[in-house]
Amino acid sequence: MTAAAHNVTGVILAGGQARRMGGIDKGLVALAGKPMVQWVFEVLAGQVDHVIVNANRNADVYGALAHGDIAATVVPDEREGFLGPLSGMSSAMRSISTGKVVAGSGEAVDSEWIVTVPCDSPFLPNDLVSRLLAESENADIVTCHDGERLQPVFSLIRLSQLPSLDEFLDAGERKIDRWFKSARHATCDFSHTTETFININTEQERTQAESRLV
Repeated sequence: MTAAAHNVTGVILAGGQARRMGGIDKGLVALAGKPMVQWVFEVLAGQVDHVIVNANRNADVYGALAHGDIAATVVPDEREGFLGPLSGMSSAMRSISTGKVVAGSGEAVDSEWIVTVPCDSPFLPNDLVSRLLAESENADIVTCHDGERLQPVFSLIRLSQLPSLDEFLDAGERKIDRWFKSARHATCDFSHTTETFININTEQERTQAESRLV
């Protein structure tokens, strides 16, 4: 972990409804012998000091996630209605800014940034955070780019952007790329590691992912 990464809290977005998988809690779907979210958690926990899981169901299960010295803090959406990833980002950021996220030492987590990833992308690289931080000097948001398009749920976001995000959501806006345009925004080239963005929405995709993991 780089020194700069000590200012970053990881956020795993697991608050969706998973409509394409019949409404099940996607993060807890078994993948090669363990819950899908566990694959994500283990890689992310190696790059940050703390990990939040944004989840609206099964908080006790998500709260039991741990890897090394890193244990999960579960934060549900503050806004009702499954409003999408921006709502999860907002809730996670507020939980940090109000001192509700506590490290193993018992002290409140003090982060400058969050890094967000979805719960159904088990092929995260071990250098995700460092690569995003390398592009952050003149930006408040840094987003992965796969060579063809942005991957907006894979982003590094400065905590100071919370008021802007809340204002955007309060206005009824939901589109993540539209909010990004309101901030100093940079991109990070992941065109040579596009497997980062493989996600799982169907049983066939789950089977294909398992074949890569075993």
